[in-house]
Amino acid sequence: MNEHTSRRDFIRAAGHGFLAAGAMNMLTSTVLAQDQPAATTKKLGWAIVGLGQLALTQVMPAFKNCQRSRAAALVSGHPDKADRVAGENGVDPKHVYDYENYDKLKDDPNVDVVYNILPDSMHAEYTIRALRAGKHVLCEKPMAMNVKECEQMCAAAKETGKKLMVAYRLHYEPFTMAARDAARGGKLGPIRYFEAVNYQNVRAPNIRLSRSTGTGPLGDVGVYCINAARYILGEEPIEATGMDYQPKDDERFKEVPARVTFQLKFPSGAIASCGCGFDGQPARRFRAVCENGAIEMDNAFGYGGQKLRVIEGRQSNEAQLQPINHFTREMDYFSECVTSDRQPETPGEEGLADMKVIAAVEEACRTRRTTKL
Repeated sequence: MNEHTSRRDFIRAAGHGFLAAGAMNMLTSTVLAQDQPAATTKKLGWAIVGLGQLALTQVMPAFKNCQRSRAAALVSGHPDKADRVAGENGVDPKHVYDYENYDKLKDDPNVDVVYNILPDSMHAEYTIRALRAGKHVLCEKPMAMNVKECEQMCAAAKETGKKLMVAYRLHYEPFTMAARDAARGGKLGPIRYFEAVNYQNVRAPNIRLSRSTGTGPLGDVGVYCINAARYILGEEPIEATGMDYQPKDDERFKEVPARVTFQLKFPSGAIASCGCGFDGQPARRFRAVCENGAIEMDNAFGYGGQKLRVIEGRQSNEAQLQPINHFTREMDYFSECVTSDRQPETPGEEGLADMKVIAAVEEACRTRRTTKL
């Protein structure tokens, strides 16, 4: 296999052999091999912007196994926390910034990439400022608060010549890649129906319960369902309908809905039915019903624990793939894109596409009418 062959290319090349145990084992070994770059690979310096729960519990620990990326700087509005995190992760205190001197990143040659993990309302501003400071940016999802902000971010990337990638980590992990390629491989036939749910119980206080800082359940967790429908079907939706519910007897939901359900129609005639919410038992799964079978993923949107089943007729096969750390893989992937000057699979335009669907679903919920995309 050529050293530049991607894991996705291999899975696609496996094609109709996906269900065979031999092909699955071969796929697993190839995934592992592709995640082991040469020992001389240069590690790019990353600035982590925003030291919330995701940064502390997932991103910072993920650097320990990175082959192409290293924690080089921190940006936080809490000096004591930033100094503590820097000490725990080997970041030189000289490379700790706050939001007042954020633009000084421009003069820090130690930083190649900025990872924006701020609240949704701060994604656009701090991504654009980082791009204009000459840094490449990985921005958490949802990409921004609205379509206009996404367009401004994409324009800034084009204007500066820097790379902008949206943190759709699932695009780079083996179970999702295998599910996507099984869906598009042709053996199961066209997808007729897709369903997805992403639910969690959000406790107050939490910035995601504020309309000024977040995008509510639709943007925060519903975006996973939207993105999954798009990457499994390989199409862009053309219509959206939706319904939301904002209870009057729950103080958490003064500003955002508790739950949203929505349907998307695709050019092929496939229908997607999705649900998301902030007030129930965690559930993260999807299912694609095809002409000749089905694809099912449990814990589809979690940080790990994916379980993939491919059903063909009466035969059900569970994928035996080696799990990876999603954040390690995602950061190393983007570092490799920067080093090789390659466009990432999930650029700003991918986040913009999801935000257009979010806007259409919100309009459909508001009007109780079908919205065209």
